[in-house]
Amino acid sequence: MHDLTREQARRIAVRAQLLGAERPAGIVETVDALTVVNIEPTAAVAPSADLILWSRLGWPYQPADLTRLVEEDRALFEWGGFYRTMADLPLLRPEMAGRPRSREARDWLAANAVFRQEVMDRLRADGPLRPAEIPDTAQVSWRSSGWTNNRNTLQMLEMLVLHGDVAIAARDAGGRLFDLAERVYPTDVPEVSAEDAARERAERRLTSLGIARPKSLAQPIEPIDVGSVGEEASVEGTAGIWRVDPAAVDEVADFSGRTAVLSPFDRLVFDRRRLEELFDYEYLLEMYKPAAKRRWGYFALPILHGDRFVGKLDAKADRKGGVLVVNAVHEDAPFDPATARAVDGEIRDLARWLGLEVRGLPEA
Repeated sequence: MHDLTREQARRIAVRAQLLGAERPAGIVETVDALTVVNIEPTAAVAPSADLILWSRLGWPYQPADLTRLVEEDRALFEWGGFYRTMADLPLLRPEMAGRPRSREARDWLAANAVFRQEVMDRLRADGPLRPAEIPDTAQVSWRSSGWTNNRNTLQMLEMLVLHGDVAIAARDAGGRLFDLAERVYPTDVPEVSAEDAARERAERRLTSLGIARPKSLAQPIEPIDVGSVGEEASVEGTAGIWRVDPAAVDEVADFSGRTAVLSPFDRLVFDRRRLEELFDYEYLLEMYKPAAKRRWGYFALPILHGDRFVGKLDAKADRKGGVLVVNAVHEDAPFDPATARAVDGEIRDLARWLGLEVRGLPEA
């Protein structure tokens, strides 16, 4: 059992997510260490994947390099709404084999066996294709109370991607292009048992998080808990048992932090309960709230300073106007001069990386 202070726990979490002073070397190394990078495309400032990678790599990162690694080099791939390294594909194959999980989805696939084969045949002949380029010949329509209702081709493609028969070959301004998995994924993937794959994925997840709960809220695709891997830990001021990467405990004394502006979908902030317990930080993504009910803004970005979250940045990239409009920098507590300078500098660096001027910050 490791007895950790909150400061130690925070530093373990920050360093594990590559947000300490030392930056990683490249995109593949970063994705490998993080295990997943969220692809949420909302680009109030920049798409989530770009923000996540820029916050780690800094100026060397360019979105075109990510595109090349996914679409040409095939060093990375997209599955379940995340970018992942192709080296992790063997660990996902057992998960893919069990998809879709819901009885409703499995029954729908069974009822549309002919449609499924027609989609596969069309991709084999003409892929990669967009959903609109594949005829909807479904025998039974997909029924949903949400936006997927009767969108049969897209729903079929989504299920086939999760099952591993189809893969996302590319993305552009028009959306995703789908193709046969055998044209996107390597064909010589080693077999890993479901048990071994689950354990190795949990071990990699713990290494990427540093510290996590053994059990937490279930997620539709990527878990935020780690089961029994790692070692037990207690964290002052929190109830219950945590699991910690023992290697991270050994390195916590050498922690050196920096300032970073993060995506709301960053894994350091994604688990809101863990965020409050370890960082005493309240955060809520308000893009789905009416404007009048927002406290911090449509797509406010969490601000990390050292091992603490200190505020939120409400900003919007006006690409036509060539400016990053800063509506507000919300300070959770008044910034001291050093923090204010560091946050100001990070915002200005973000704007320069985006190729935009800053509007709304006082002159430094």
